[in-house]
Amino acid sequence: MRNGKVRVLSVFGTRPEAIKMCPVVHELQRRSDEFESLVCITSQHQQMLRQVLDVFDVRPDFDLDVMKHNQTLFDITASVLIGMKGVYETCLPDIALVHGDTTTAMSASLAGFYCGVPVGHVEAGLRTNDKRQPFPEEVNRRLADAVCDLHFAPTDTNRRALLAEGISEGGIIVTGNTVVDALLSVVDRTRETPPELPGLEDVDWSLRTILVTCHRRESFGRQLEQICEALTTIVTEFPDVNIVYPIHKNPNVLGPMTAMLGSKSRVHLCEPLSYLPFVSVMDRCTMVLTDSGGVQEEAPSLDKPVVVMRNKTERGEAVETGAVILAGTDTDRIVGEVRRLLVDSAAYQRMASAANPYGDGKASRRIADALWRVYGQAS
Repeated sequence: MRNGKVRVLSVFGTRPEAIKMCPVVHELQRRSDEFESLVCITSQHQQMLRQVLDVFDVRPDFDLDVMKHNQTLFDITASVLIGMKGVYETCLPDIALVHGDTTTAMSASLAGFYCGVPVGHVEAGLRTNDKRQPFPEEVNRRLADAVCDLHFAPTDTNRRALLAEGISEGGIIVTGNTVVDALLSVVDRTRETPPELPGLEDVDWSLRTILVTCHRRESFGRQLEQICEALTTIVTEFPDVNIVYPIHKNPNVLGPMTAMLGSKSRVHLCEPLSYLPFVSVMDRCTMVLTDSGGVQEEAPSLDKPVVVMRNKTERGEAVETGAVILAGTDTDRIVGEVRRLLVDSAAYQRMASAANPYGDGKASRRIADALWRVYGQAS
């Protein structure tokens, strides 16, 4: 501690991490009598990351700027690991915070361990128990949890997973997920002043609209083709349905998706949306088809049914409550689940009204409270 304050370094590098960590940064800044808040971005994502920082008005103190064209996991891991050594040695935090399951989170955690800096893992304990699904995220989060000192678990399911792996119960705090904090902080803004939706000017919003996000590495190739076939079948069978699909810029996604869907009627492809436009589309849509992790948590907060196009999910709580369906990547299965929701209003309503198990919008406050108990009051 310095001047009675706990110095906290928040480290993140991708758009999803930024969305979920900016509420924590805001809470630490709000409690400036208790915390000195510093932010380090790795720029594992660059443009999309900056858009989120602008939305939440967060300014980084350090930027590793690791992103480069056609970067590999080897590049990211090595650059973050080496870069974080210098950051830790420069700012000497009382604790660093990392988030989730990215290569940034894993590498920054390991660097903290090497440097003797305590690390807290926000969104700890999510598991599919298959090290290759999702890849590399399942291993990233397991490695981060193994070296971290505090584990901020969104749900009790995550807490139990950590305990089963030998993590000390005293180091686990169940907080809810900070993505709910972020969403609730901006959704009213998008309703009062709807943001522009670049690339989606021609969408007929009077039609039922399905929001699609799809980008996972394990789906590259034939599984992406099956997803494209499912989307084509859906718009062909239902003439009152739009598909809005902000396509990830990874060429393994952009190429095949554009080739297979670019000419389809009522399939609206656009570049990745910044956070406020994305929240606005999610709020206006009928349902969501996704392979994203964060969207599985966000959409139920807006009462939107979610069909997950993955074979396994580390977010099984919403499957259990009925807010999410795990459909895999099989064309017929995806079409069947979407068809059921489009034609059966009772089934749709059951999903739309299912409880969201991911929190009440107060996760950031619980994280700050725990940090002060451990590193403030205990000093």
